[in-house]
Amino acid sequence: MYPKNPELAQCLQRWFRDYLSTQRGLSSTTIATYADTFRLLFRYLRKTTRQRASPLSLAVLTPEAILGFLDHLEQQRGNSVRTRNARLSAIRSFVHYLNDWFEPELPPALPRILGIPLKRHVKRLIGFLDRQEIEAILAAANQSWSGQRDHLLFLLLYNTGARISEILALKVGDINLAEPYIELLGKGRKHRRVPLWSQTQKRLRAWLQDQPRPPEAPLLPNRFGQRLTRAGAAHQLRQLVKLASVQVPALKKHHISLHSFRHSMAMALLEAHIPTEVIALYLGHESSRTTHVYVEASLGMKKQALAKVDQPLTKRCRFRPDEADLRFLENL
Repeated sequence: MYPKNPELAQCLQRWFRDYLSTQRGLSSTTIATYADTFRLLFRYLRKTTRQRASPLSLAVLTPEAILGFLDHLEQQRGNSVRTRNARLSAIRSFVHYLNDWFEPELPPALPRILGIPLKRHVKRLIGFLDRQEIEAILAAANQSWSGQRDHLLFLLLYNTGARISEILALKVGDINLAEPYIELLGKGRKHRRVPLWSQTQKRLRAWLQDQPRPPEAPLLPNRFGQRLTRAGAAHQLRQLVKLASVQVPALKKHHISLHSFRHSMAMALLEAHIPTEVIALYLGHESSRTTHVYVEASLGMKKQALAKVDQPLTKRCRFRPDEADLRFLENL
């Protein structure tokens, strides 16, 4: 039972500790994402409510405050609508928890936050890289220690079609060089095995032999020996794309992210006529319906499809106006 007029921080601690972790058993990645949302929200509320010393109460959570926070994310921080909606979903989850577990002293304005809708947005084509573009990015990595790591990182991302979090979470002990596959832990704590190309196996073997580390060490560390972060991987990708664009100028037209390798593998499998059900298993999707977001028909596939449809047989007809209509118009 909560005390009367509880502090916001106190409620959040119980939500994270007792509900998200203990009762729902959410992954550390999901909890960290929720924590990021409320870290940003706390900073915004401290700034807008002018309460820097005194604890914030639940009364500061009003629809107006949350709408202001969402606008702040888009306008000041430059977040996309998808990020804005993800932040709102985390806040709504917290409010649902308070509605279910709180006493009648719940601030009257707080439940109205649940009425804030997710913002609609244009769903653009995800885009993907072709084989030449993938090879150009991989070839841009030099032979330094970090270059070898980056080459292996992006080769693994493309080979496995994995999420960046799945690859960065790998430890040295997770790799069995005697097996032609790698085991990944994906969303929902689901394990899946993904086969490896012989080239990927060769790179993995060389990396582990040249850089011997204990089993609990990260497979792809930063220069301090700690696990490479998503931001660090994104920075390295930008550097490689910049170098590769000299050889393949088409890369300048793409918006390339760490997820581009996952999309590109999905498209490569689709162009190889692999059923979407198998692609879903390869990518670790819960349902093949999710896979349809990742794949689209390439221009070449569309041309092949169009070539199988006969063109309509039409004759060009010349318009001949009626003489009476012409006389009427001329006499106006």
